Amino acid sequence: MASVAPESAEAITIRCDDGVVLGGHWWPTATAVPLGLVVINPATGVLARYYHYYARFLTASGFDVLTYDYRGIGLSRPERLRGSGYRWRDWGQLDFDAAIRFANQRRRQGALLVVGHSVGGFLPGLAKNGHLVERMLTVGAQYAYWPDYAAKQRARLFFKWHVVMPAVTALLGYFPGRKFGWLEDLPAGVANEWSFKGARTERSYPKASRAEVLERFAAFQAPILAVVVSDDELGTVSAVRRSLGYYGAAAKTEVMLSPHDLGQKSVGHFDLFHARHTQGFWADTLHWLRDGINPWPGKPYG
Repeated sequence: MASVAPESAEAITIRCDDGVVLGGHWWPTATAVPLGLVVINPATGVLARYYHYYARFLTASGFDVLTYDYRGIGLSRPERLRGSGYRWRDWGQLDFDAAIRFANQRRRQGALLVVGHSVGGFLPGLAKNGHLVERMLTVGAQYAYWPDYAAKQRARLFFKWHVVMPAVTALLGYFPGRKFGWLEDLPAGVANEWSFKGARTERSYPKASRAEVLERFAAFQAPILAVVVSDDELGTVSAVRRSLGYYGAAAKTEVMLSPHDLGQKSVGHFDLFHARHTQGFWADTLHWLRDGINPWPGKPYG
């Protein structure tokens, strides 16, 4: 899906604690009193502009919105990606942390909210300022532990993301996702964390910092509505529950939607942010973002 031109959005930059500057957009609602402020966290290797249609929908619905690209991606890509050293953990500890502080400073009215797609729903727990979040909606939130992939696609996905990607990354010093038609180019650190992440995410950190990682997740207390789509090969129930398990202090509501529920033959991992879902899924998310009400009470994981 092509992105929407952000005529009504302000191009912004966000400076992280380590000096890295991120690019993004600020989408102010025309509503005199905003219902709240939504930060949209993309999936791995997905440009923030993919979520611009949803951002514009939210502004029309009364929310201010912040969209941004993680370091190494889109508007936050350096001139030279090879050897940049950026890691997945940096996206949470530094990038999201800076984004949520930026949003909090610009907040005019209402709750500070997050919509996190895929790894974007896991990153807030890594940020020292994650406690600022007041409510979060996640869609297929997980961190790519390969045994959690859907059984029928597991061998194919393992070969793609855990054999081909690390081999090419080792050869080139980054992963050329665009050339493969596999999402965006990725920094080597991000690609390798994806490829080699184990069952426990903190084990990819030095031993001295693992306790701090878990403490940050424990400090995140915002209620979470976690959506799984039944034909999502990456964000399966086991994958999402693995990531949700880190948010020990947060009230968690689990929902599973089928393509039939969404009026589609298939949906998968990426489709819910396509504009075809404006009158369905997008409109339903407003109940959670605006009022903290689960719009799908009869759809638990089971």
